Amino acid sequence: MNDLTTSRTFSTFTSEGITFQKSIIENILGLSFTGNNRIQLLKNGRETFQTILDLVSAAREIICIEFYIFKDDDTGKKLAGILKEKVKEGVKVYLLYDHFGSFLTSRDFWSDLNKAGVNIRVSHPFKWSAPRGYIYRNHKKLLIIDGTKAVTGGFNIADEYHGYFKKRKIMWRDTGIYLEGPIASVLMNIFQKSWKTWRGRSINWITESKTFTHGIPVIPIFVNSGRARRKMRRLLIYSFKNAKESIFLTTAYFIPSNRILRAMINAAERGVTLKLLLPGKSDITSVLYAGRSYYNRLLKAGVEIYNYQDAVLHAKTTVFDGCWSIIGSANIDFQSLRRNEESNVGILDRDFSRHMTDVFHKDLEKSFKIDPYTWVKRPFYQKILEKFFYLIMKKL
Repeated sequence: MNDLTTSRTFSTFTSEGITFQKSIIENILGLSFTGNNRIQLLKNGRETFQTILDLVSAAREIICIEFYIFKDDDTGKKLAGILKEKVKEGVKVYLLYDHFGSFLTSRDFWSDLNKAGVNIRVSHPFKWSAPRGYIYRNHKKLLIIDGTKAVTGGFNIADEYHGYFKKRKIMWRDTGIYLEGPIASVLMNIFQKSWKTWRGRSINWITESKTFTHGIPVIPIFVNSGRARRKMRRLLIYSFKNAKESIFLTTAYFIPSNRILRAMINAAERGVTLKLLLPGKSDITSVLYAGRSYYNRLLKAGVEIYNYQDAVLHAKTTVFDGCWSIIGSANIDFQSLRRNEESNVGILDRDFSRHMTDVFHKDLEKSFKIDPYTWVKRPFYQKILEKFFYLIMKKL
């Protein structure tokens, strides 16, 4: 595994007016950065899942898994098989999945894991007494190994993210991140609280993670309440408003709130290079068209919009001014910002942000840039679909 480390830790970045202050970010979230970590950007599904399988296979004491979708396809079965083997070796395994996200996964699959000794809990189960509560979901994607190493990002446990197919298909485009060091202990504490919320027996686990001299500072942006979601939205607004040079944003589902939309437009109008990488094709057609209803306003402000063509785009990453990066599970849409539990990390480091920017520009090479002049001439039926789904999504 090629590790990305840095010999510098920044509390403030300033260059020709650029200022992202560690203290302000911490104040918004009510949390502190955790320093001295080793991290690696996982640029695609195969790299991410090879890392996951290697880490799980090497686990010695405890494995914690929290995913929105955990399918019983080839990828899910392969991971499940390793988990069962680890239980036989005496490793404790805790698995938390979302009821809606994993709705199609068979009961036999969960029963088989449970009988093998895997501790399983489900988040947000459907209740006839409170059916509206089913709109709230645990959208997190998190793996923790021995309380010292972790992986998070935008992916789920399924073939389309892994590229593990019996038939030739194109895997989805997603991004993950490997974390090792004190931040893994912080994420372990977050998982323990989530596990307890869904009536899991207490996990008595205290870990002292290895620290890396001159490692990278990371702050968790995990949300599991209305208050935490407000903090996440405040952080996004702060980041858009504070950017002075560039914003490179990738998201799978794009239905911005009015405040975020205004922050984007204002950034572009004051001269910030703002590039949005959005899906050219999506697994949710209604969201795809609803998102395109915002294109005109953004294009008029000078925002550059690119539609990814190579596969279904599912990544969620942002780089502000080449120094402040956010990567994780949250999309720029109502569901993520108002209803979901989400898992993200923020990284205040120029070297890592440069690496993120390189990946972003490689994705642009596989994308189609929306031209403002030809966009207004798109077929009339597309405009109707955009307006229709925009109105539908606003009422959900």
